[in-house]
Amino acid sequence: MKRKTKITLLVFVALLALNLNSYSQDKNFYIFICLGQSNMEGNAKIEPQDTIMTDNRFQVLSTVDCPDKGRVKANWYPAVPPLCRCNTGLTPADYFGRTMIANLPKNVRVGVINVAVGGCKIELFDKDNYQSYVATAPSWMIGMINQYDGNPYGRLVEMAKIAQKSGVIKGILLHQGESNTGDETWPSKVQGVYNNLLKDLNLNSKSVPLLAGELVAAEQGGKCASMNAIINKLPQTIPNSHVISSKDCTAIGDGLHFTAEGYRKLGKRYAVKMLSLLGIKINSEE
Repeated sequence: MKRKTKITLLVFVALLALNLNSYSQDKNFYIFICLGQSNMEGNAKIEPQDTIMTDNRFQVLSTVDCPDKGRVKANWYPAVPPLCRCNTGLTPADYFGRTMIANLPKNVRVGVINVAVGGCKIELFDKDNYQSYVATAPSWMIGMINQYDGNPYGRLVEMAKIAQKSGVIKGILLHQGESNTGDETWPSKVQGVYNNLLKDLNLNSKSVPLLAGELVAAEQGGKCASMNAIINKLPQTIPNSHVISSKDCTAIGDGLHFTAEGYRKLGKRYAVKMLSLLGIKINSEE
C-alpha cells in the first residue's frame, strides 16, 4: 500500500512539472529571440537590484541545463539573470523584458530565448556554413559552442519551436558585430540569418522585426565603434530592421563591453523601440 502511494505521489509531481511547462499557445505570451556575441550573452556582473523580480510575467526559456540554478533546458522560468548560459552576466535582454512588461497590458507575458557566444562572428549563426567556422574557432570558444551541441543556430531554432507551443514570436534581438568589425558584407550575412529564422520558424518578416544594437560608442572608448556605421546600414538590407543606439551607454573600459548600467539603458532602448512597433509609446527609455 505504501509503495502504491509513493508511486502515485511521484506520478502527481511529474504531471505537475509537466503542466507548468506545457501551456497551450497563448497569443498574449510575446516571445523574443535573442542572439549575438558577448554583449548579448551578458558580460557585466549581476548586481543585487537585477535579481529582484516583482512580476513573473517576464520569463526565460532555458537553452541549456543549469543544475546549480535549478534550470532544465527547454523549460520556462522567471527571468532572473543570467538569461543566457549558467554563468553569464547581465544582458540587454534583462531590461528589455522588464521594460516591456512594465508597459504592456497586465494580461500580456513576455518570454526571451537567448543563445549567444562570446567572441563569435555572425558566421557562427550561418545555418549552412557554421561547421567551417567552428572548425577554425579558437579553443576558448569551443567550450561555449559545445554547450549548444556544437550548433548555436540549431539550438536557437529548437528552443524557438518549443516556445511557439506556448506563445507567439514577436521579434528578434541581435547584438553582434565586434568580431566582424570592418566587414561591409555584415548586413547581408545578418539578412541570411534572419531569413533562415523566418523560414525555419514559419514567421512573417512584416510582423517580426529585427532589432540590432550598436556596439560600444566612440565616446566611451569603443574599439569597434567604426562598426556602428555598418550596423546602421542594416535597414537598407532588411526593411523591417531597426538600429538601437548605444549613445551614453557606459562601458567598462575595455572598449568592448558595457557596464551593468550600460546594459540596463541599452535594454530599455530595445524595449522602447519594440513597444513603439507594437503601437505603444512611452515618454523615455531612462
